[in-house]
Amino acid sequence: MARQNTQLESAGAEFLVLGNLLVEGIPAFKSYTNMKGYDLIAVNPELNLSVRIQVKSRWRTKAEGFIIKNFECDFVVVALLNRGSKGGKSEAHSPEYFIFPVHVAEALPRTEGWGKVSFSKFPDLHSYRNRWDLIRQALKTSVDGEESRAGVDCFVAGHGTLLISTSGLGLVIPDGSRNDVP
Repeated sequence: MARQNTQLESAGAEFLVLGNLLVEGIPAFKSYTNMKGYDLIAVNPELNLSVRIQVKSRWRTKAEGFIIKNFECDFVVVALLNRGSKGGKSEAHSPEYFIFPVHVAEALPRTEGWGKVSFSKFPDLHSYRNRWDLIRQALKTSVDGEESRAGVDCFVAGHGTLLISTSGLGLVIPDGSRNDVP
């Protein structure tokens, strides 16, 4: 049986993780060139901090593990897309996200060659479900509503002409739209 091409789904998983980071108030962006070891970068511009995030996605519902060989990142996010199965025997469900520091991934047993981590050999996996706070802690950001989140004053939907930052820096993005500019 031919291997299923999931390139579109993998790219979609990166955007889903990026969207979740932004919704969580964590400024982040996608690396649009193929950077070895990471797909996204989350930042705290006020403190000049950043973390590199590698996204590992699994298309199939009830996936058994994920493959990881490169550990040149700070966090790994496993995005279980839960899209069903090729034969249609498994139902599609909402995606699940597991966020953990790279040292946790490095310590997991992996198969020789492929570098596959089996979920059955990762007993604490569910303790990392939706742990966006781990990335927030690494960036030393706050989400109390009173303070700006990682120095950003306004939310940019798509593109804006000016993003004002509490750090005193401005980001110019020509020919776009903005939301809630002060």
